[in-house]
Amino acid sequence: MIRLLDFLAAFFGLLLLWPILIIVTIIGLFDSGSPFFVQTRVGKQKKPFKLIKFRTMRKGTASVASHLACNAAITKLGGFLRKTKIDELPQLINVLKGEMSLVGPRPNLFNQEELITERDALGVYNVLPGVTGLAQVQNIDMSTPKLLAQTDKKMIDNMTLSCYFQYILMTATGSGSGDAVKPNK
Repeated sequence: MIRLLDFLAAFFGLLLLWPILIIVTIIGLFDSGSPFFVQTRVGKQKKPFKLIKFRTMRKGTASVASHLACNAAITKLGGFLRKTKIDELPQLINVLKGEMSLVGPRPNLFNQEELITERDALGVYNVLPGVTGLAQVQNIDMSTPKLLAQTDKKMIDNMTLSCYFQYILMTATGSGSGDAVKPNK
């Protein structure tokens, strides 16, 4: 049921939002020269997949978790895209392809070994990673691996259709910052 909802939401989301995707792509060409950011992330069963986002940081920025990134690396357009969460829209392609769900644990990098260990111990990798989820709307980021893994597990164990829509609505209306770059870096 969730996979069908994911597919339909991603399909119609891309269909309806294509003008925004085109505009951001064009502006992104002028902002950074490369509007898309593709990065290998840990997927279901710890299989790698290529996460697609709009680029929000300068090219050449170190490939680290957002909480470890330098705030100065965020471009002018990138700041706006992160604040409005528009940078996440290309992930609808990942959802359409079945690599992600709209709701699930945020996919981490393979170099986040402590988080991988914590999530693996709790079976978090048995589900598709998501664009948003409980940790995102509660402002829990990857800087606290144990808490994040526990929150992911809680979300997985208590997932209902109501929660699914609640997390999407909360994210769309601006709740939570999830893996935001920390200020003063």
